[in-house]
Amino acid sequence: MGTKTKEIAKRSSKYLDEALYKRLFRSGISPQSVRSELETFLKSRKRVFKWEVGVTVRKLRDHKRFKTALKLYEIMEKRGMNPTIPDLAIRLDLISKTRGIQAAEEFFMNLPEASKSHLTYGPLLNSYCKELLTDKAEALFEKMKELNFAQTAMSYNSLMTLYTKTNNHEKVPKIIQEMKNNDVLPDCFTYNVWMRSLAAMGDVSGVDRVLEEMKRDGRVTPDWTTYSNLASIYADAGLFQKAEMALKELEKRNTSNDIVGYQFLITLYGRTGNLVELHRVWRSLKLKYPQRMANMSYLNMIQVLANLKDLTGAEAIFKEWELKCKDYDIRIANAMIKAYIKEDKFDQADCIKKRAKMRGGRPNAKTWEIFMEYYLEKGDLKMAHWCADRAIKKGKSLGRPWVPSRDVVVTLIGFFEGIKDVEGAEKFVDVLKTLGMNLEKEVFEALIKVYVSAGKKCPAMKNRLKVENVAVSEEVQKLLDSICDE
Repeated sequence: MGTKTKEIAKRSSKYLDEALYKRLFRSGISPQSVRSELETFLKSRKRVFKWEVGVTVRKLRDHKRFKTALKLYEIMEKRGMNPTIPDLAIRLDLISKTRGIQAAEEFFMNLPEASKSHLTYGPLLNSYCKELLTDKAEALFEKMKELNFAQTAMSYNSLMTLYTKTNNHEKVPKIIQEMKNNDVLPDCFTYNVWMRSLAAMGDVSGVDRVLEEMKRDGRVTPDWTTYSNLASIYADAGLFQKAEMALKELEKRNTSNDIVGYQFLITLYGRTGNLVELHRVWRSLKLKYPQRMANMSYLNMIQVLANLKDLTGAEAIFKEWELKCKDYDIRIANAMIKAYIKEDKFDQADCIKKRAKMRGGRPNAKTWEIFMEYYLEKGDLKMAHWCADRAIKKGKSLGRPWVPSRDVVVTLIGFFEGIKDVEGAEKFVDVLKTLGMNLEKEVFEALIKVYVSAGKKCPAMKNRLKVENVAVSEEVQKLLDSICDE
């Protein structure tokens, strides 16, 4: 740090008058402001020290500004900055994230042989694993072992993460055994992914054995992720006492009283069903943040209480939020609406919707989806379709398209079959097309039944099915023939 201070003090008029990373984030962390500041810097032709570029790229990556980080690297190299092998490794990772695997592969292939070390092989392997390219990942990993580049846990961890994401959990213990055979020391991440894979296979006793091995290791200390994983694993297995013991350890590690930590605790205590502990953590959270309780905290707590069927508790939290909130967050209203709907308290749910609208929290697509599900359950297809229509329109107006599930679509088309309304059904199908929904077999079969119900012909239907590459069932084929015959 002393050296950096000294370097900054020596800046001449050729250099920026402040560190580059400070310059880029002076107007905030939004993509627009960061890009704007970068463009201003590049136009100025001012110089920066190489360490500033490294620090700036790291901060940009922390904020997921990958394109900006890559652009900075590429332009600084054009201006004469000599990249180190770690720089090339970071750049490969950025290329993978912004331009895709093929571009990353081309960059790697064009590297000088001297730069193809474990530092650059690692990001390529990690990219394959993130994209779930199992064959390529395994082949590259074997190559790394041949070159003696797989000497740390990082590469093994990438491969194990790939196996958990692709439901090949049984391969993880084999990787662990290979690490032991090759004297590769596991890290905390290794133990965590190992435990998750065993839990996915239903081997909870195996999870306990791994935890004990982790404790005996001596080099590795169980971290926040370890105990949150354990709490979740034990809760899923119905071992609530063990889950709560893990949660106590989790609380010990939330030394900074981070709000995200409290959110985890509330969710996980909710899964154990322990309302006493749940409300204790909630009180602690309110004491920690008395003036700025986040909307997300209220949303999480209401959802957890609703799942535990503690409607009274959820109502109390909701009323507290309504009294304090400045901006009416429709997501929180939706959580309470859903809680009432689940308990068949439609009037209370509708009352919240109306109150939200009066206070500026206009219903969104999710609001209408909740009411649609209520009407579907009650068999009121007319109102269900009306709510679905409102959800679609609201999603479009907010720039976040809402698309009903295939099963819901088929059920709603059944509404038009019941009232013999071909025109209404076709309009509904057209709307679904504008949302980019694939009209699969079940949707067309439901539509054909509307034509049959209405006693109307549709000679073009067979051609439509051909264009969409849809083959209907033998039963519906007979109905299709009847509506296509002149």
